[in-house]
Amino acid sequence: MTTQEPHTMASQPTSLKIPGDLKDRIDRLAREGGESTHAFMVRALRGAVEAMERRAAFIREAQEADRRMEEAGAGHDHEEVARWLRGKAAGRKTRRPRPASWRG
Repeated sequence: MTTQEPHTMASQPTSLKIPGDLKDRIDRLAREGGESTHAFMVRALRGAVEAMERRAAFIREAQEADRRMEEAGAGHDHEEVARWLRGKAAGRKTRRPRPASWRG
């Protein structure tokens, strides 16, 4: 199985110094997977970059949700949400929890 990545942009040469034991492991895994060491490393780097981008997006979305919740002054009680989710997971018809204000 040879992995060919579509090249939508020109490749940029780079140099990467890695410990010998890591290089040996990469070589072995690439061989076992039927791809070149280069293709393996590009795929691994792409995967790591995409994972970091997803994590950063998740954090931004969480911060925005927190900002909106603070602005609204309301949120959901953890125990009520957990009870609702357990009921849904068990296949029971459950009533969706309603947001509650924490402001006086």
